[in-house]
Amino acid sequence: MIPIQISNHPQTVGEMVVADYRKAEIFRKFGIDYCCGGKKPLEDICLKKGIDPEAVKKELEALDQLPEEAPFEMEDWSLTQLADHIETKHHRYVAESIPILQELTAKVARVHGERHPELIEIAQRFQLVAQELQMHMMKEENILFPYIRRMELALLEHHAFPQPMFGSVQNPIRMMEAEHEFAGSHFEIIRHLSNEYTPPADSCTSYRVLFAKLDEFERDLHRHVHLENNLLFPAAIEMEQSL
Repeated sequence: MIPIQISNHPQTVGEMVVADYRKAEIFRKFGIDYCCGGKKPLEDICLKKGIDPEAVKKELEALDQLPEEAPFEMEDWSLTQLADHIETKHHRYVAESIPILQELTAKVARVHGERHPELIEIAQRFQLVAQELQMHMMKEENILFPYIRRMELALLEHHAFPQPMFGSVQNPIRMMEAEHEFAGSHFEIIRHLSNEYTPPADSCTSYRVLFAKLDEFERDLHRHVHLENNLLFPAAIEMEQSL
């Protein structure tokens, strides 16, 4: 089971989503980053972005009155289970989607870029994100996740665990979180350039498919980063300290 830290600090938006993942869609609606920026309280984020916090709270409270859906219980998973899930579901999705989106962004920018120059920037920014995520996943799958699995096994089997070459798990985690910020910030701009992934009236089928796929990709990225930043990484740091 992933350890949950108890503290007296105001609840962050990341912690709110951990407790009830349905709140992710409300934060998304208001343009609130619950994954990369999920370590901040709601009031702080609203103040920075000029959002009325009471409007957000009203929708969150309304959600609390609705019947609960199937519980989101990943906080009860082991670190190994969570790392396996991220690899098999989210890493696989990213790896399969990148070539499709690279082809679509290039094609649509080439055909429609003269009339819609924002498509050229979207293609350029997606290419940067794709390159970053490919290296990012490689580092997680070959360095960070194997270390987390070995660490958890050492704790379960009560045997000594040697210090890794990178010193502490906090060091690669800081790097992963910085790379999450990079991808998230570029996708925030892509969403703005695409008018919230709304294709114009003169768009062709490829144009519409591209925007739908970019929207899908960003939603998966948010879920992916949320699981790492708000569940796996804090638990891994706490576990290492217990060893």
